Amino acid sequence: MQQVNTPSPNSPDPLISKGWEREQYVGIIILFISLIAAVGYLSRRLEYALLFAVTLSIILVVFFLTM
Repeated sequence: MQQVNTPSPNSPDPLISKGWEREQYVGIIILFISLIAAVGYLSRRLEYALLFAVTLSIILVVFFLTM
């Protein structure tokens, strides 16, 4: 018979990162700002289109999550 090692309910799961959410959001924001800056440097029209698409996407995500 094979014995399965299950962690106790009170022990934290080592595979789940705790406390990294803020750093991830900061990294995503920095990446987003650098993407907008790079696109804006290349083409102003493309920057406006990208900003419009991201804004519309955020609005739709919030709308569907609250519905």
